[in-house]
Amino acid sequence: MDGKTQKLELRREVGLLGGMSLIAGTMIGSGIFMSPQSVIQNIGSPGASLVIWACCGLLAMLASLSYAELGTVIRESGGEYIYILRTAGQPAAFLFIFTSVVVVRPASMAGVALSFAVNAVAPFYQDCPPPDNVVKCVAAVGILLLAVVNCLNVRLAMKLMVFFMAAKLLSLAVIVIGGVVLLVQGNTLNFENSFEGTKLDVSAIGLAFFQCLWSYDGWNNLNSVTEELKNPQVNLPRALLIAIPMVTVLYLLVNVSYLASLTPREMMSSSAVAVTWGNKVLGGLGWFMSVAAALSAFGSLNGTFFSGGRVCFVAAREGHMPDILSMAHVRHLTPSPALIFTTFISLLVLIPGDFQSIVNFFSFTAWFFYGTTLCGLLYLKIRRPDLPRVFKVPILIPILVIMAAVFLVVAPIIDDPKIEYLYVTLFIFSGIIIYVPFIHFKLLPGLLDRVTVFLQLFLEVAPADKNL
Repeated sequence: MDGKTQKLELRREVGLLGGMSLIAGTMIGSGIFMSPQSVIQNIGSPGASLVIWACCGLLAMLASLSYAELGTVIRESGGEYIYILRTAGQPAAFLFIFTSVVVVRPASMAGVALSFAVNAVAPFYQDCPPPDNVVKCVAAVGILLLAVVNCLNVRLAMKLMVFFMAAKLLSLAVIVIGGVVLLVQGNTLNFENSFEGTKLDVSAIGLAFFQCLWSYDGWNNLNSVTEELKNPQVNLPRALLIAIPMVTVLYLLVNVSYLASLTPREMMSSSAVAVTWGNKVLGGLGWFMSVAAALSAFGSLNGTFFSGGRVCFVAAREGHMPDILSMAHVRHLTPSPALIFTTFISLLVLIPGDFQSIVNFFSFTAWFFYGTTLCGLLYLKIRRPDLPRVFKVPILIPILVIMAAVFLVVAPIIDDPKIEYLYVTLFIFSGIIIYVPFIHFKLLPGLLDRVTVFLQLFLEVAPADKNL
């Protein structure tokens, strides 16, 4: 080798189909199989729950279109982190990556992994709830398996994404067709007076949105891997415009099918509404829905893994994380150190993990940063109209999404204040304690140099180039 440091590049392996699969495959995960009962429980009526599902789909579509403009103006991987960095500066970007890497992404992965594990072991514990230790061990195995796949081969990870998306669409198609049959047979009782009992208080609406938006999470994942997307100027908005409306329509049809079979009370008392639906409609084949829900969650976990490791990778490349996390494997050309680090943190979060708590915490924190990111888009539209844009949205769209984000962050606090939200807010801003001495003033330079060199040799990684 010569004396120069060789820069590696991540491969552009993600095409339009892969991009659609990454979005839809991550969105269709545990949520649609487990969240409908929580949505109807919070909002109080079947009709209002369907309105919530439609509104969340519209919100995800508007937010993703705004992100598409950001992604074609700032053509770098990293999603919210890189957009906040380029528009709001380093301190704000560090607060995001600190919260995201330490808690939000790992919490999301742990929540999806728990959902996968609960459904995977359900056929073996038909008469009683599965033990927590068994569920968490299976969830840990799922995380470790996907860590290996994503570290070894991007192409294999994308093939898994496409496969699991097909499996999810098949399982949801079974539910939709079953619902159509039930409606044709006259099972429409639950749609009569469907708005009776609707809760209109701010907290109930906010929590219903939280539970529903968990099912739509993943609409922004493609922005995290822009540098690995073929022809991003075209494929980024095109994948969004195909995947998100498709998922929204599917979600509405699936919820109609649930309501055609189950009463609101039956839905609210179920721990996994898709499994309850399967046992009632499919009879002896009810186990199919448990397997389908497990496969769906596993595919969603793969998508979260794929994009989450890239955000950590980009943050390290910008100097906000240890240098070792900005390196790629010399043969596989994958950001393996970042993926390994994300795996480790996710396993730690998994130990005390509780599904519902994870959903509420994730949604509150995520929408705080989604709103912050779109404030950056407003800044670029107003102050930098000269920047080349191959895809533009009307300025009203990001304004509407920012208003929705403010509502989602403030609503649960106004109507039903809880100390947990204060803890979350304090945690977000506690990152400044790390940023000021170690990032801004660069205290203790070289502290990690020896560890970095050792890990670089051990993991067979080298610095990766950001200019593709």
